[in-house]
Amino acid sequence: MRPAASRRFAVVGVPGNRRVAFFQRALRTAGLPEARVVPWLDVLRGRAAFSAGETVRIDSPGEDPEVDRLLRGVEDPSRVEGTGRWYARFTEAVRDLAGSVRAAGGTLLDDPDELAVLFDKRLCHERLTAAGVAVPPSPTSGAGAPAVRGWDDVRAVLAEPGYRRAFVKLAHGSSASGVLAVEFAGGGRIRATTSVERAPDGGLFNSLRLRRYTAEPEIAAIVDALAPDGLHIERWLPKAVQHGRAADLRVVVVAGRATHAVVRTSRSPLTNLHLGGLRGDLAEARAAVRAAGRSWRDDVLGLCERTAGRFPGTLCVGVDLLPATGWRRFAVGEVNAFGDLLPGLTGLPGSGSEGLDTYAAQVAAVHPHHEEPPCTKPLPAGPVRPA
Repeated sequence: MRPAASRRFAVVGVPGNRRVAFFQRALRTAGLPEARVVPWLDVLRGRAAFSAGETVRIDSPGEDPEVDRLLRGVEDPSRVEGTGRWYARFTEAVRDLAGSVRAAGGTLLDDPDELAVLFDKRLCHERLTAAGVAVPPSPTSGAGAPAVRGWDDVRAVLAEPGYRRAFVKLAHGSSASGVLAVEFAGGGRIRATTSVERAPDGGLFNSLRLRRYTAEPEIAAIVDALAPDGLHIERWLPKAVQHGRAADLRVVVVAGRATHAVVRTSRSPLTNLHLGGLRGDLAEARAAVRAAGRSWRDDVLGLCERTAGRFPGTLCVGVDLLPATGWRRFAVGEVNAFGDLLPGLTGLPGSGSEGLDTYAAQVAAVHPHHEEPPCTKPLPAGPVRPA
């Protein structure tokens, strides 16, 4: 657990965003002053300033069209393209921000170099593999891996043993943006499941409805348009099933300890809740793990804690854990720097965060002596995209 820092918080975020509102509520319930909100727009325009003694939390820059325009260079926030530019500008801004915080004598809860790894799936998988953490096999992991130049490169990977079913992901994407689950069927047929909607002029847009493309030229056009932003390819691992639906887990780790977990289930390859995935039954998942002869504490939560341990300078991460068929083996799909948006979810038994939501658990990790658990009634719905 991190040592207690100053009782003054600042949060770099989007004013009025539900993420910021949840964090402010956690502070109030803990008997602490609300955080000073530093808008992402001020950070990107060089107007952000920090004070001595502040504990600074970096939150997502998402859901602000002007922030998105400055980071990605696109006018329509629903466009998929521009993540390469987003990554370059985001990591530069975070490093500049970190320098300002440290120069002012503040404390930063998110390490800028670790964020640069977390937001590059290729680098993240390389770091986890080096630490012995199981991840889906990939020919694109690591800084030295060859770049994916377009569909021809993806098709060549799909022809390799074990890759007839694969995920093609934007290296710097989030919330399943730009992800394609590609598979070869009998007779040379090919199919891609994705949230990407391709407009008649070739523009790519995020959609809340999954689409299935079966014409190879159309799939190729999508991949070719995304490739300049950087692509990552992973073997598609068959997942465990709960009530006939593919299942995985999002496990939140705060200060090195697994505090919250949710099962996500779907009839499609993508389990993200905003794409139609549903929350599954966590008790059933624990029982399935035990029935398979595995340990929920060691093989599930322990694996997520070891994963988070590769990012010791970042207070909170969300680990996407992929249970294999039969719940006997587990691999880490992704590690999310902003993976704590799970409204109404309280801490796991024995985690030390019982009765606390993910934001209150982070406050308690920095300031252990809070007054009472927060109300877990969700705030009014906003334009958010949960995990």
